[in-house]
Amino acid sequence: MKSSRRTYFKGIASAKRTHWSDFLSSATPRSLWMAKRFTFGRPPQRFPDLPGASDPAEVAETLLDHFFPSKPPPLPLLHLARYEDYTPLTSEEISRAISKSSNTSAPGPDHIPYSVWKSVHRLKPSLLPSLLDPLLAQGFPPPSRQKALGIVLDKPGKPLYDSPSAFRVIVLLRTLSKILERVVASRLSAQAAICSLIHPLQCGSLPGRSTADAALVL
Repeated sequence: MKSSRRTYFKGIASAKRTHWSDFLSSATPRSLWMAKRFTFGRPPQRFPDLPGASDPAEVAETLLDHFFPSKPPPLPLLHLARYEDYTPLTSEEISRAISKSSNTSAPGPDHIPYSVWKSVHRLKPSLLPSLLDPLLAQGFPPPSRQKALGIVLDKPGKPLYDSPSAFRVIVLLRTLSKILERVVASRLSAQAAICSLIHPLQCGSLPGRSTADAALVL
């Protein structure tokens, strides 16, 4: 019985080693990250143990005070004037912005993923420009567009997790607002290139530039 058991478990171990070797030998750029996750495992999730915060509400308040300290409220805008040199949004700009958005990206407070906006834009291309055009024309987003979700993540390798500095916050914005931000960023990038505001050797965060361009510059 012991001999059969040893043979059985040795066979399992041998099959695991063979499968792991075959997996690594045929790994793709995407599966390499999977191999790293298998090797190191997932780090344990750590809940903040902050002094003076005994319940989740107090923990959230402490983290908010640390990462987002209170500021004086801005002056109210009494009148919003439309920009004279404003260029209306086009459905082509929206299409380019949406095409760069992943359907698996976490949405913000509206809980609307990019896949919904892609379907909406495909069925009615004029809807999104009509929704976002007034915001761009006035240059001011309403307060409802300025809210976001904050997700607290622990920094790995910290000896203690009793301080807000041992954590970090990722901010999830509304997907509709991020679509408008992509359009504005694209316009600013094009205008900066026309006005020679970008160094000719700049390669990062520019469309049409890649790692090969950076290597050639180097």
